[in-house]
Amino acid sequence: MAGAASGGSASLTPLLIAQIVLTLFVFVMLLNSAAVMVYFERKVAAVLQQRIGPYLVGPKGLLQPIADVIKLMFKEELRPRAADPLLFALAPIISATAAFAAFAVVPFGASTTFFGLLKEPLKLQVADVNVAVLVIFAIASMGVYGIVLAGWSSNSKYSLLGGLRSSAQMISYELSYGMALASVLLIGNSLSLTDLVNGQAGVWLGFIPRWFVFLQPLGFLIFMTAGIAETNRAPFDFPEAEQELVAGYHTEYSSMSFAMFFLAEYINMVTVSAVATDLYLGGWHGPWLPLSLGWIWFLIKVGAILFFYVWMRWTLPRYRYDQLMAFGWKVLLPVSVVNLLVTAAGVLYFGL
Repeated sequence: MAGAASGGSASLTPLLIAQIVLTLFVFVMLLNSAAVMVYFERKVAAVLQQRIGPYLVGPKGLLQPIADVIKLMFKEELRPRAADPLLFALAPIISATAAFAAFAVVPFGASTTFFGLLKEPLKLQVADVNVAVLVIFAIASMGVYGIVLAGWSSNSKYSLLGGLRSSAQMISYELSYGMALASVLLIGNSLSLTDLVNGQAGVWLGFIPRWFVFLQPLGFLIFMTAGIAETNRAPFDFPEAEQELVAGYHTEYSSMSFAMFFLAEYINMVTVSAVATDLYLGGWHGPWLPLSLGWIWFLIKVGAILFFYVWMRWTLPRYRYDQLMAFGWKVLLPVSVVNLLVTAAGVLYFGL
């Protein structure tokens, strides 16, 4: 009995170590994603505006994000005298923590034994949760608390207006976001992201991928529109509208506190892109590559959506605040409800 128990624990050790290494790897990659996205966004913006972009710090400006991080680390941490000390310090921590936690349940590749190094296959995700969609939805909703608390605790009118706008924007677009998710869940018949991705394996008619985007093109557009609004990106970046609110909710923040808000925004962009890839674009499924290398397809799809994020920012002007509210309640929500009803009717009729 003791020998069997010790043998069982020994067999679990490599898998446990691999899981810890994978968790640390995901954490480091998310940290680095902000730096990569800053460089990527600057270069794409430069191309769209016929400029050069960063080019002085390192070859082709590749070290510019590192220089930015060093600059932020050495800047003085300032806090308004009338600000609430506890909440002012807690707000960026909440935003960054929610951003990291939301990605924990996102799978980014098929299970692998790393070419036989492990006896049991390891799932390429930090936590395998059978209700991953609900977990992401809940944690993403928590991120707005950091923004609202930052706006209120700063004791600044510009910050407060930015926080209020963020809460109103979240309420307006969260409903459409949820409706788009529900439409996919009806087709996939699961709340697990892994099951939803596996349900998109294979092709129709010999050449059309079985991606849910072909069954839910309108739902994909709704999801991406609401996702851009949820991450406060242009043309929905009202919580930090520079022309109106200086810098919005993080006007009074500096040094690493500001960097944490910056980090949270880019990680949220990566999370929305990754979830959209798993829900609509087949996740790690794609042609020409074996399933063990499917993570390459996953990265390509996420990168394409992130490019769309950047393209949107440097192409479309910002809406007026009343237009934002009107679009969310009068256009996006009714369309998402109709899409959900049509999807439900289609599932009942065709037995999808």
